[in-house]
Amino acid sequence: MGKIDLNRRNFLITASAVGGGLTISFAALDSNAATPPMNGPWGVATTNPELTAWLSIAPDNTVTVRSAMTEIGNGAMTQTAMTIAEELNCDWSKVKVEFAPPLRNYKEDNVYSKVGGRTGFFSGRSTNEGNIKGGLQIGASARVRLQTAAAAEWKVALADVIASDGVLTHKASGRSMTYGQIAAKAALVKLDAEPSPKPQSEWTLLGKKSPGKLNNPAIVDGSAIYGMDVRLPGMLYAALKQSPVHGGKLKSYDAEAIKNMPGVVAVVVVDPAKTPGTADRDKVPFGKYGIEDSLAQHAVAVVAEHYWQARKALDALPVTWDDGPGAQWKSTEQIYDAALKALEKTDGKVAAEAGDISVLEKQPKIVEATYLTPYSEHACMEPLNGTALVTPDKVEIWHPSQHAEQAFWVAADEAGVSPDKVVYNQTYVGGGFGRRVFGNDVRMVVAVARQVPGRPVHVIWSREETTRQGRYRPMFAAKMRAGLDKEGRPQAISSRLATSKAPPTIGQTNGLKNTPYLASQIPNVRLEMQDLPFHLMIGPYRGPAYNALAFVTETFIDELAHAAGTNPLDYRLALLASYPDPGWAMCLKEAASKAGWGKSLPKGMGQGIAISNWPGSGKPQSGTTVCTVATVEVSKAGEIKVHSLDVAFDTGRILNKDAVHTELEGGAIFGFNMAMTEEVTVKDGRVVEGNYDQYPIARAGDVPKINIHFGGLTGHDRFGEIGEPPVGTVGPAIGNAIFAATGKRIRTQPFSKVDLSWV
Repeated sequence: MGKIDLNRRNFLITASAVGGGLTISFAALDSNAATPPMNGPWGVATTNPELTAWLSIAPDNTVTVRSAMTEIGNGAMTQTAMTIAEELNCDWSKVKVEFAPPLRNYKEDNVYSKVGGRTGFFSGRSTNEGNIKGGLQIGASARVRLQTAAAAEWKVALADVIASDGVLTHKASGRSMTYGQIAAKAALVKLDAEPSPKPQSEWTLLGKKSPGKLNNPAIVDGSAIYGMDVRLPGMLYAALKQSPVHGGKLKSYDAEAIKNMPGVVAVVVVDPAKTPGTADRDKVPFGKYGIEDSLAQHAVAVVAEHYWQARKALDALPVTWDDGPGAQWKSTEQIYDAALKALEKTDGKVAAEAGDISVLEKQPKIVEATYLTPYSEHACMEPLNGTALVTPDKVEIWHPSQHAEQAFWVAADEAGVSPDKVVYNQTYVGGGFGRRVFGNDVRMVVAVARQVPGRPVHVIWSREETTRQGRYRPMFAAKMRAGLDKEGRPQAISSRLATSKAPPTIGQTNGLKNTPYLASQIPNVRLEMQDLPFHLMIGPYRGPAYNALAFVTETFIDELAHAAGTNPLDYRLALLASYPDPGWAMCLKEAASKAGWGKSLPKGMGQGIAISNWPGSGKPQSGTTVCTVATVEVSKAGEIKVHSLDVAFDTGRILNKDAVHTELEGGAIFGFNMAMTEEVTVKDGRVVEGNYDQYPIARAGDVPKINIHFGGLTGHDRFGEIGEPPVGTVGPAIGNAIFAATGKRIRTQPFSKVDLSWV
C-alpha cells in the first residue's frame, strides 16, 4: 500500500516502466506554486483536488481531464479522456475535458508533452503508443491512489477496496464513497510503486463503447469557443493584407489616406526580418522547422475598433508591393511545364536505390507514365485568425492552433520574450488538415498585436487572404517506368519526382521505395528527386505528400496490371503474396467483396481499386492501411458520377468504432473533393482563387455513398491513426474506375478538367 502524508503539499510519481522505459512525472501544486492548477478553457484557477497535472476531481464527482492535444473536430480530446477513464473506472457521464496549458508544460519539465513525445500537443496523434500507454498509466495511478486513500480512511486492506463507476466500495462492511469525497486525501498519496494497467482483454470502455465527443453539447448550443468567437474587454480588430506574391515585400503605403476613416486606430507593418527572437529557439518542438516554417510574410494591417471598419480601411489603403522573384511564374501552365521538363533531367538527388536498375531495359515489356498533381488549399471552414494581448511583462494569446506547444514557442519568439512570460489559451479549431501546424498564423497575430500594446487585438484573415496565403499541398510531377517480365511481373522500377522544397525522405517513405510492392517483389529500384524553385508556400496537407504520391503509385500499379493483362485486384494480391503483413490483402479482399468487385456493369460504368498506408513507411504492421473501391459512371459527354466508395482499413485495433467510422467518412470526402475539383492556380505570381466561388468544395449532393467496412482489421496490437490515411486512396480508385468505364487513363488531377467524353 502507499502512504498518505498530510503535511506533504507536493508529490511526485515516477512511472519508469511505462512504454518500455518512458518516464512520466506528475506534480500537484499548492497555492504557493509558480503556476496554479488550471481549469476552464483559458486557465482559470480551480480549488478542486488534483491527482495529477492531467486530472482533477471535484466534490460532486466531476472528473476534469486535461488534453494536450487540440480539438479540430476529430475527437482527439475525447480520446484522451477515454484512455484515462479506462483505468480510472470513473463515471463517464461525469467526465469533462479541457486544454492542457503549454505554460504549465514549460514550467513543469514537459509534464504533458513527455507522454505523447514531440507530437504530444499535436491534434492528430491521440492513439499513438505513447499517448495510449501514458493515458492508461495516468488513470491507473489515480485510481490506486483513490483506493489507497479510501483504505486508510476505513482502515481496511487496499485489495478489498473496489473502484467502479466513480464509487469506492468495501463490500464486507457495506461502506462506500464517491471519488469526489476522498479526492482531496488521494491527492496526498505517494505510491510505493506504480500499478500496472489491466490487460486489453479486460477493457470495458476502449474498443467496447463509442461515446460521442465530449464537446458536442457545446458545439450544438453555441458555447464552444473557436478562435473567431473570442471576445475580450477593450478588444481591437485587425484586417490583414500580405504580399500577394509569396515571398514579396512591402514597398510603400500611405497611412495618411485612411487615418480619419471611422474606427481606425493604427496601421502596422510586419517585416519578418524584424522578429525579435528568443534565446530558447533550440527548444522549439520540431527543431529548426518550428522557427523557419513559422516565419511570417511581409504584411500591412489596419487596426480598428471593429473588424468591418478595419476591413474597409484596408481596402482603401494605398499599398504597393515589390513582388520579388515569384513574379516570374506568369501562369500555372508555366509551373507545370517546368516540373514536367525537370523529369527529363538526370542530375536529381538519388533518394533510394536497390539492385541493378539497368535490368529494367532488358525486360520484354516496359511501361512508362507521367503524372501531375496540383497545389491544393486546405479550405478550412474557420478562416485564419487569432487574438493577442502584449504588455511589458506578459504576452497572452487566444488562438486556434493544431499544435498548442508549437504556437506557444512561436509566440515567445515573435514577442522576443522568455517562454515563461507567454500564456497561450487554446480555442477549438474550425478545421485544420495541417494548415495550422507550424504557427506562422500565431506569429502574424503577435507581430501585429505587439505594435499596439496594452489592448487585445483580434487579427483576422479574410476568406480571400486565408486562401491566397495558404501553405498548400505541394505540386508533384512524377515519371514512372517499370520493366515487366514475360509473366507481367515488375522486375525493375524507376521513379523521378519533381516538386519544391521537398526532402528526399518524402518520396522514400510515402509513396514508392517502401511500399510493400517494392519491398517484397521488385528487386531493382531507383528513386530520384528534383527540387524546383517555385515560390508558393507549402506545408502539411492531411498526410504530407502521401495523398499525391498514393495517386501516382496506385494509378501506376493499375497500369502495370493492364499491361500484364491481369485483373487489378489479382495483380495487387500477387505482388503482396509474400508480404508479412496480412492487413493489406485483407483490406483488398474486404473492400472488393463488399463492393461486388467484378460484377457486370452497364457500359460507361466501372470499378477501380487502390490501397495505401500512412504513415507506416513500408514497415509491416505499422501505420494504417486503407483500401478503397470506387464505383463510377461516366456519361458519353464526359460527366463523372461517383456512385459509391467502399472503404476497408487496418489500424490493427480500434478504440471508438463510431469515431473511426466518422473519420473514415470525412477522409473519403476530403479525398473525393481533392481528386475531383481542387486546384490552386497562379497568374503573374499571384494565387487566383480567393473564395468558394473560385475554389469549389463538394456539396452534400455531390458526395457519393460511402460504405465503411471493418473486415480488414487484423487485431494487431496497435491503434493506427485514422484522420489522414483514407484521403490517399480515393483519387486513384476513382481514376482507375474511370479507366475501366471509358478506357481513358487519368494521370492528372483534378479530374473535372479532363475531357472524358466517349462514344
